[in-house]
Amino acid sequence: MSSDTPLAPHLERPRNLSTLIARVRHAGRRRDDISLDAILDAVGRRSFAPFLLIAGLITLAPLIGDIPGVPTLMASLVVLVAAQLLLGRQHFWLPRFLLERRVSRERFLRVTGWLEKPAHWVDCCLRARLTWLTRSPAHLPVALTCLLIGLAMPPMELVPFSANGGGLALTLFGLALLAEDGLMALAAYLLTGTTLALVIIGLA
Repeated sequence: MSSDTPLAPHLERPRNLSTLIARVRHAGRRRDDISLDAILDAVGRRSFAPFLLIAGLITLAPLIGDIPGVPTLMASLVVLVAAQLLLGRQHFWLPRFLLERRVSRERFLRVTGWLEKPAHWVDCCLRARLTWLTRSPAHLPVALTCLLIGLAMPPMELVPFSANGGGLALTLFGLALLAEDGLMALAAYLLTGTTLALVIIGLA
């Protein structure tokens, strides 16, 4: 069974970061702004990996992730989806008022354009290895760790750069599940532990 536990029967999931970015650039093309709902429709809702990648990249992205409250919004979505995955749900539910959150298309295209070059480099680094860390039932500890990141994201906004660490960890977990790359998963677990430790020290 694939590590990418099915969550909804839409598009085939993207196989790498470049494909995911290319899809989201075309989301909701007839509007001057773009909603989270349109982004998720563009990448498909069949698996946890694209969702984690979107949440992580939005948190990391300049011009969007720097907007106050955006990391916490992404964290709320991650908590909802990770909790449903841990409860064994095959289809995830998100509230409409969160899905309808929007950003201007101009800003969104600038961000995705900025991501395209590093995406090609990242794709070259991905490969199937240590797959026992990404294939079922390994998606459960991944979901639990992402749930912890989501719950810790609001206080992370009070500690400089720690929200970026949380967003990067979500991104790495998404890439790990997407490519069945266990080494990427190990890096994500290590980064999560380091980031949470820094947050605890920073708030102490």
